Amino acid sequence: QVHVVESGETSVQAGGSLKLSCTASGSSSPIETLGWYRQAPGKEREFVADITKGAEFIGYKDSVKGRFTISLDDAENTGYLQMDNLKIEDTGAYFCFLFINRTYWGQGTQVTVSL
Repeated sequence: QVHVVESGETSVQAGGSLKLSCTASGSSSPIETLGWYRQAPGKEREFVADITKGAEFIGYKDSVKGRFTISLDDAENTGYLQMDNLKIEDTGAYFCFLFINRTYWGQGTQVTVSL
C-alpha cells in the first residue's frame, strides 16, 4: 500500500522561499510521475508543476515558471518543490500527487504567503 507523505515549511513573507517534499512510502516501485496542485480559498484546484521519472518531462503553470523548481529523487522516491520569490497569490493548500500504477494524493500542505 502506497502512502503519500508530504512535508515542508508552511509560511513565509512575500519574496521569500519555501520547499515542499513528497515521498511515496511503502512502495518498491519507482514513481512514474509526481507533481503538485494547489487550491486557494473559494477557487478551484489548479495545476502547479509535475515531473516524470528521470526528469524526462517537466511542466509548470505559467505563473510559477522561473520561480518554482520541481525535482525528483528517483532513488529516494521523493519529489521536491522549491518555491522562490513567493507572492501573495501563491497562498493556498498544496496537494502532492504521484503515479505508481495508479494516482495517489497527499493530504495537502497549507502554504501562506504574507506581506
